[in-house]
Amino acid sequence: MGGTLLLKLTLPLCVFMSLLFSSYAQSQTCSRYSFSSNRVFKSCSDLPVLNSFLHYNHDSSGKLEIAYRHTGIGSSRWVAWAINPTSKGMVGSQALVAYPRTDGTVRVYTSPITQYQTRLQEGKLSFQVSDLSATYENNEIIIFATLGLSNNGTTLNQVWQEGGLSGNTPQMHATSGPNVQSMATLNLLSGETATTNGGGSKLRKRNIHGVLNAVSWGILMPIGAITARYLKVFKSADPAWFYLHASCQFSAYVIGVAGWGTGLKLGSESPGIRFNTHRTIGIILFSLGTLQVFALLLRPKPDHKYRLYWNIYHHLVGYTVIILSVINVFKGFDILKPDERWKNAYIGVIVALAFSAVVLEAYTWFVVVKRKRSESAGKLQHGVNGVRSQQA
Repeated sequence: MGGTLLLKLTLPLCVFMSLLFSSYAQSQTCSRYSFSSNRVFKSCSDLPVLNSFLHYNHDSSGKLEIAYRHTGIGSSRWVAWAINPTSKGMVGSQALVAYPRTDGTVRVYTSPITQYQTRLQEGKLSFQVSDLSATYENNEIIIFATLGLSNNGTTLNQVWQEGGLSGNTPQMHATSGPNVQSMATLNLLSGETATTNGGGSKLRKRNIHGVLNAVSWGILMPIGAITARYLKVFKSADPAWFYLHASCQFSAYVIGVAGWGTGLKLGSESPGIRFNTHRTIGIILFSLGTLQVFALLLRPKPDHKYRLYWNIYHHLVGYTVIILSVINVFKGFDILKPDERWKNAYIGVIVALAFSAVVLEAYTWFVVVKRKRSESAGKLQHGVNGVRSQQA
């Protein structure tokens, strides 16, 4: 009993201390770090994402001695740091790769990146590499190397990355969040690291894509459906409810098409990166949404014999679009990985709309039942009055 109580008291403390230590370790800058091997690097740079740091010595002959540190890395993960001599981004980069082996040693090698879906195969780089080694201690991998760069420039395009292992084989890294932001330029003289415009531009496009689709398909579409479902019960709202419903749905469609277009653009700019489920649902939504817009042009009059079938089709497709829209918005959250508050805010909106729909549904049935009773009572009274008049 006492051991259990002690465990309950000490476990939260251990968790708190480990979180505190982790937070402290991550808050450290590269300038405070001392290498256990007594190596000294004159310059260093705190890389903006993925808990990474670059230490280096550089001279005018083009010789670049580096130590790339990647902290908070598990034993079943690989890390890589690369220079891209020709452009900004992943393809064309010349990488140094390291990962812990299952036998406790660390494998380190060079790998030229020629395509997005790479398995980081070993190969020769476009510049000379010597003194290549790596260490793995306390969940930190450090890659050491000396690079012989041919040009005399002082600015480098660098890329760094991490991913999972299957046995001793590197697997594809994540394609969202920090893993698509891990590229920057490095000024070798000042040590300043600047995020590349390509990565920032692509992230902005992703955010725009997410906002447009969440607002259109994920919010305006359900609001338009609620408007049609519950306003048309009131005779005084006819035909205003229809124009309000049509305006809301058409606005959602136009904004949604803009969001869909940004998604296609992002896909064309990211060969090898695919979110198949998200993409497939998006195509289905665009197709069904377009079908709904054109179906309005074929909408029969209320007394037409085909109006019942048109209503069944319209409602079935409409509710399918709403369900798929909400699912795809959450798929988008899983891909973008924004701050949790944005996902919570959307959940709050959906819960509010669902609650409003439940309340309005109950009230609608109350109004309909009351109206039918009133109409039945009126008919009955009219019949009684007719019989009395005949008897008179």
